[in-house]
Amino acid sequence: MTLADRAQDRLEETLNVQGRSTRHVMLGVGICLAMVATTAAVATMKPQPAAPGGRPSRHPAIRAAWPALFSVTTLAGLRVWNAPDGLQRTRALGLWAALQGVSIFWMLRAPKDRTTQVVAAVSTAGLTAAYAHAASYVDRKAAAMIAPTGFAGVSALIAKPAGAP
Repeated sequence: MTLADRAQDRLEETLNVQGRSTRHVMLGVGICLAMVATTAAVATMKPQPAAPGGRPSRHPAIRAAWPALFSVTTLAGLRVWNAPDGLQRTRALGLWAALQGVSIFWMLRAPKDRTTQVVAAVSTAGLTAAYAHAASYVDRKAAAMIAPTGFAGVSALIAKPAGAP
């Protein structure tokens, strides 16, 4: 087996593409790239409000790195997208879409008061936990990818993979 063959096998395994058409996979990749680009654009649109006693807004390049937190969740979404069709896949993808929407909403809203910031953090963490749990029924690797990222660390405490003891 050549190095190119091993790299292709690794990519196919990473994206969970077994049995999926190139068109299906490319559509999923396009959706995921669009979401990462959208979060990068939203993150750089306006300055982040300073926390009480904190420093003023960070440089736009630093704010643009925020989507990197979502990129692993997005890769997990791509794995779920490429999983076999079914109700559990549809449910997980719906939660992924909701998570993306809520994340963008809170980024645009940029809550300034503590209560709204807590609501933003808890709603994002809760949706991430729900998504991780739903993904665990579709693709255990996708669920495992979600847990250690961003707000999703909370999901590691809340959502255990399906079938786990």
